[in-house]
This record gives sequence, C-alpha cells and structure tokens, in this order.
Amino acid sequence: MRYTEYLLPTLKETPSDAEVVSHKLMLRAGMIRKLAAGIYNYLPLGLRSIRKVEQIIREEMDRAGAIELLMPMVIPAELWEESGRWDHYGRELLRLTDRKDAPFCLGPTHEEVITDLVRNTVRSYRQLPLNLYQIQGKFRDEIRPRFGLMRGREFIMKDAYSFDLDESCADLAYEKMYQAYRRIFERCGLKFRAVEADTGNIGGTSSHEFMVLAASGEDAIVSCGQCEYAANIEKAEVVIEECSAPTPAATLNKVATPDCKSIEEVSAFLNLAPQRLVKTLIVQTDAGETLAVLLQGNHELNEIKLCRLLGCNEVTLASDEEVRKVTGAPPGFAGPVGLSLRVFADFALRSQSDVVAGANEVDAHYVGVNPGRDFEVEQYADLRAARAGDICPRCGGVLEIWRGIEVGHVFKLGTRYSAALGATVLDDKGQERELFMGCYGIGVGRTVAAAIEQNHDENGIIFPMPIAPFHVLVTVVNPRQEEVLAAAEKLYAELQSLGVEVLLDDRDERPGSKFKDADLIGIPLRITVGARGLKEHAVELQERASGERRMLPLADASAMVRDMVVAACGDGL
Repeated sequence: MRYTEYLLPTLKETPSDAEVVSHKLMLRAGMIRKLAAGIYNYLPLGLRSIRKVEQIIREEMDRAGAIELLMPMVIPAELWEESGRWDHYGRELLRLTDRKDAPFCLGPTHEEVITDLVRNTVRSYRQLPLNLYQIQGKFRDEIRPRFGLMRGREFIMKDAYSFDLDESCADLAYEKMYQAYRRIFERCGLKFRAVEADTGNIGGTSSHEFMVLAASGEDAIVSCGQCEYAANIEKAEVVIEECSAPTPAATLNKVATPDCKSIEEVSAFLNLAPQRLVKTLIVQTDAGETLAVLLQGNHELNEIKLCRLLGCNEVTLASDEEVRKVTGAPPGFAGPVGLSLRVFADFALRSQSDVVAGANEVDAHYVGVNPGRDFEVEQYADLRAARAGDICPRCGGVLEIWRGIEVGHVFKLGTRYSAALGATVLDDKGQERELFMGCYGIGVGRTVAAAIEQNHDENGIIFPMPIAPFHVLVTVVNPRQEEVLAAAEKLYAELQSLGVEVLLDDRDERPGSKFKDADLIGIPLRITVGARGLKEHAVELQERASGERRMLPLADASAMVRDMVVAACGDGL
C-alpha cells in the first residue's frame, strides 16, 4: 500500500475530548474518528489491526472446535421477556419499536438468540457437544461512554456459546475455551492475566476475565507471584486464619472523640493502630433493607461479596439522613453497640477483642468493645477487599495488585438460559434434558485499544507485530530522487512478494515529518531508503520497540526483514 493512495489522516495535536492513551493515539494515528458519543468510524489503519485480531480469534476458535455463524443485531423483545432480562438488564439495553409498534432491542449480547436457535434446531444428544460463535457489532447504551474504543456504545465483539448434555461435559467445553483464550492473547503479543471474576448480569455459576496488564487499567486485580492464581479484586478470596474466640479484658467505656469521624482521625486521637478500630458501614440493599456491616479499620468493603452473602443484586451506602435515622448520629460515629439492625462482620474481626467502635453519638466512641458481650453478629463472612501482601489462597504465596483492562470473559452459564427458554434435547434414554451452556466473549476493538495502552511511548504507538496494521514501513527520504524512489519501489515489491505487509511512504514531505508519523502509527519495522545509504548499497532498519538501528545490505534486506516478521508472527505471517 502506498501512503499517497491511502486514507491515513494523522494529527499533530491531541483532540480535547480524548482522555486515555489509546483514545488519544488512535485519533492522532488516523485509526478512528468519532461519529457520536461512544460511536466511531474505523478508518483503514485501525480496521487492519482489528481484522488481525479477528483472524487470530477465528483460527483459535476453529482449532477449539467452535463453528462460526452470524446472528441479527436487532432482537425481538419476546426473547428477552422469556429469559427475564427485558425488565432487569437496565438502561444499557437500547429498546426500539418497528412500524407495527412491536418492541425490539439492539443486541448487547446474544444468549437469548442463540438459545432460541438451538432449541429449534437441536433435538438429540447425538448433536452435542456444540459450540457456535460470531464476530459482530453490539450496542450497549453506556451512561458515560468514554475512552474511545475502551468503553464505547457500539463495538465489535466475538461471542461464543457452548451447549452440552451435562455439567461435566460443559466443564470440558469451558476449559477448551479458557485455553483458546490464552492462546489468542498470547498470539496477539499481550501481557495478560486470566482472573477469577464475578458473573455480573450475564448470570451463571463461575467465570474468568482476561485482563491485559496496563497502568491505565480500570480494574484492579490480584495475582500471586508464586502460582497462577489471579482474581478480579471483586472476586479475590481472602485467607481466613483459624483463631479461637477472643477473651474480653476491658470494660465497655464511652470516650469523647471531638471532631474525629474518620478511621485515621480516631486512630491518631486515641493513639491506636487502625486495625484496632471497627469500621461500621450502614448499607441498603436493592430490596430496601438497611443493615450494618463491620470491618477492621484498615480494611475496605467488597460489595460483590456482600451481595453474594445477602442474595441481592446491589448494595449502596445509606444516605446521611438514613444513617442519622438508624443510629441517632451523623456518619462517622456509627457503631454496633445498641444498634437495632442486622449486623454482619468480616472474618478478621473474629480474632479481635477490646476494640474501638462508634458510639452512635456525635463526637463519641466506645473503647473495650467486644462482640458477643456488647453486641451480636448475625454472621461472619469474607467481606473485605483483598490487598497487596495478603496470603495467596491457593499456595500461601504473597498477592500483588495490578491494574488491568478486561478484553475477554468466559462464563459457565449452566441452565440459566436453557431452562428459561426451554432448550432441551432427548438423551440416550429418550428423556428431555435441559442443555448446559457456557458463553465466551472478546472485545475485538477493545483488545486493540488495550494493546496500545500496554505498548506505547511518548512518540506514539508500539504495535506488537502480530496485530500491527502493517509489518514494515518503507520510508523514502526524497522521492524526487529517481534512484532513491526506484530502490524503494523495488524493495517494496520484493517484500510484498514474500508475503510481508508493507506501507510505502512515498509522500513528498520532509524526512523529519515522515519519521514523526512513523513513530506515531507504530509499525514495528521501518526501512529508510536514502541517497547516503544507497551509496553503500544499504538501507537503514529501525525497530520501533527498541529503537535499535542498523544497516542492511540492499540485496538481502527483504529476505532478512521477512525472517524477522516470520519469527514474530509465524510462517503464516
């Protein structure tokens, strides 16, 4: 491809509405252009990278035994009503009506559609196992679309769905997809972790997220340095140390704590470590119940764990007004003593005695507080967020905290959708059996954006070779010089004949401007053809990632570069 014949509108300045690195660089590198909030045109350079990711996905899905199909993006409401998600999915579901006032939605995901297809076409256990996938546009009406392709409203997604006769077979399908995902992100050249995760509004029994590691990642994950355990911070387990019930040694006393509301302020005022304090949170469930949650003073609440314990979908901190109503004091002075609410506590408090807690009174706290004697805990549970330095629940190693960008998610759905939509098959005894399902998604454009978040410098993008829009950029220093242009054209043709994807920068621009654009768009290898090098029958090769430069013999340059590309991408380029 010749630069002079290509649509590649680079920008010198960063657009004012771009926030994260990938958004800034994809706009500046001419990969995307905004049409509306969270909706983008994919320009040729960006689309090439997206197609590279799609090809890797297809190869690994096919290798794992999945079969590609394509489902409609516009879905009739009745399917979502059957599954029970029409009223519960939320405002991200874009609803619309046709000319007959029949309700539809734009598909944010396709569990209902695929289950409907299978229930109408698969009738016997002999047709199983079955795994169907598509690569298709989705739409989720995000409240705050931002960060370019990282959180858009319209996006390209690969979603796959497996169907099996029983749970053990479904587990095998899940493991196949899990390993296929590992190969996909390895082949994309990304550093990632597969982490245990919550199932969210997709539902199901368990799931893993695939997180590209990047300092700008929205999600916090914990990972063990000694084994493969990794989990989303919302799912991360905390090791519960066995302990005997503490013996109270102090009497309950109320002390004045003027203007001390936070854990830090009370800790400093009483000259006690934060872990000697009890943090009392007044929360409300989505069912409207108000209750108290107790944590060690230096710990934070994991709301997902609390929701699982309570069997609810959401918990929120109570309003200041509600806190005053149930405790008699403003926020900052709540405590469990004398509180007429259900009380739940984190396991860490089982080993504590003679602690400090709010007195449900302005500027006052209790010291010498002990559960069982001074208040009752309905249930102890793992309720806190994991932290760096915690013990690994698998091997006893030490956990570390990373930032990650979710690019893929695999779910064990069980019979969540097959039961709701009546997707059954006849087993070998002629009995109706509900299908066991799994679903597996990858954000394709998001994967490209995450790659940029992980691979860039102050000059621009540094694409991993397997998903770079082109392998090589041939830069002609002065295309007005016939011998220079001729040598570049010959090299360009040779590389193409060897299967190397190459962009020829034949623009009549200053070399400095061309080099800046080359760094910005991030093509892994740059060959510079100029009169000075040609005098020695050589061209300059520069690697974008390392910045290393070296001269190559002109006669051997194309073969040497092809070998470098093959080493990075494999024989299939």
